[in-house]
Formats: sequence, structure tokens, C-alpha cells
Amino acid sequence: MSIRRKIFLENKAWVQEKLEIDPHYFDAHANDQAPVFLWIGCSDSRVLPNEITGTSVGDMFVHRNIANLIFESDLNLMSVVTYAVKYLKIKHIIVCGHYGCGGVAGALSDNSFGLLDGWLKGIKSVITANKTELDKLDSSERLRRAVDLNVIQQCNNLIESSVMKDLHKEFPEVRVYGWVYDLKSGFLKDLIHL
Repeated sequence: MSIRRKIFLENKAWVQEKLEIDPHYFDAHANDQAPVFLWIGCSDSRVLPNEITGTSVGDMFVHRNIANLIFESDLNLMSVVTYAVKYLKIKHIIVCGHYGCGGVAGALSDNSFGLLDGWLKGIKSVITANKTELDKLDSSERLRRAVDLNVIQQCNNLIESSVMKDLHKEFPEVRVYGWVYDLKSGFLKDLIHL
């Protein structure tokens, strides 16, 4: 069986399961969305926002990219933030990294990753700014701490962006949270609230 066929069969089984539990499941979600959170996270396939937070479909508006980076020049991300805050009235923005992040590990290495090198500069600057602290750690602790520092920096990048500063004038109640997901334990770690 092809992978494409398998996915469509799994989709059909999922639809049937949802309808058995609640015959109006899809009707309820098709009308409108009113998420409580904006999740800015890593694209890693092992980090599923709704699953690791125990939230339901429709609770989170989600943006993902390699290593959960936030650049003011990223029009996609800044459009997501604007839409989430201004039109969906989201008051809670979560920036979530994860231990074992390949993007952070790549930035810590001296290897070249072609097109990704430009993207990873956002993490390399965090590593450079915290070199003294990171150099004191063994390789596994260094990676974990670099993930923490990256999340904190990305939260600061978001808060300091002109987009967020403008949004805060109209929506001062919006808060930004920096979290890390531990792949080995399944637990979230709370790092920062802004």
C-alpha cells in the first residue's frame, strides 16, 4: 500500500471515530475559530502542540519553523502574529523550543548546511552572545542550555519587534511565554513571561 493511500485510509478512520463520539464534531469546528493561544514552535515532527499541551482542536493558532526563530523581517510570522492578536483576539503567545533541536545543534556545530546557514544565523548570534556560559558546559548540557537561551532570545525578538510594539498599544494585555518541551520526559519547562 502506498503511503498516500495509507494516509487517506487513516483520515477516513479518524473522521469515523470523531463522528461516533460526537455527530456534530465537524459542524462545531467548521463555523469559526476562537483560539486562546498562538503557538510559535519548531517544525520538528515530534513536537505536536495540541498533543503535548492536552488542548483541543481550535484552542491554538499555530506557526512553526526550524528552531522556532523570530525575525521581524519574516513577513509570514509577523502576519500570523498580527492576525492572531488583532483579529482572533489572542492574548497568550507561546514561543516553544525543544531539547534535542536539530536547528540549535546545527548552529552549535561548525558544519555548513547550505541554504539553512542563513536561517541558522539567528541561533548562532545567541550562541556567540552566550559563549562564555556555553563553553563551560559538556556537549549535552551545552545543547540544552542553547535551546533555553534561544527561546528566551526569540521571546525578546518578538517583544522588541515593531509589529508587537504597535499591537501592544492597542492590546496591552497580550503576554508572551517562553517554554521548552523535553522530548525525553514529555514535560514542558516554563522559562520566561513577558
